[in-house]
Amino acid sequence: MNPLLPHPVLLVVSAPSGAGKTTLCDRLRDWARGALRYSVSCTTRPPRPGERDGVHYRFVDETAFRDLADRGAFLESARVHGHAYGTPSEAVEESLRAGIGILMDIDVQGAAQVRAALARRPASDPVRQAFADVFIRPPSLAELRRRLEARAQDAADVVERRLAQAQAEMARAGEYRYGLVNDDLDTATEALRSILVAESHRRRAGERAVSSDQ
Repeated sequence: MNPLLPHPVLLVVSAPSGAGKTTLCDRLRDWARGALRYSVSCTTRPPRPGERDGVHYRFVDETAFRDLADRGAFLESARVHGHAYGTPSEAVEESLRAGIGILMDIDVQGAAQVRAALARRPASDPVRQAFADVFIRPPSLAELRRRLEARAQDAADVVERRLAQAQAEMARAGEYRYGLVNDDLDTATEALRSILVAESHRRRAGERAVSSDQ
């Protein structure tokens, strides 16, 4: 465990595609040395080769997923390419009780769902107290375009759609407690690390004010 992280944090991170979120999150988790792990979502899609139930995802059928959703078991959920995904509250709570923080790499819609779910809980709720969120921006749309085109994974029309989506997402950056610009990877990594450390040291009782319209 990392001695710089005395209290577990539920850290939600969002960014437009191409802003470097996955790399930054992977670096942060590696630095945390067991004090932070990715959330394990439930999904209705079948396992891919090498994926293990309970490690990469919890694989469930549609009936089980609907039952969990109806019982309010998810902090956030979404349907992507015909399959449902959701983050179980219970798994997050268990991890925090064990002293291990949770890293959620999700989009702006999912982050809004998490805020709304936590806003319905009392201020003393440990998950609400542990919550913090970060929005990662590219230095500019021009740089984002350059990155998307440089990785040569998408057709020109797909790049344009991603750029339009990025603009819509960046318009909601003010909903997040923290924001950082990924202009230089090492600098952005240090900024994200500093946010995690600060949140881990923050006094828990009475200090969280999560609202669905923050």
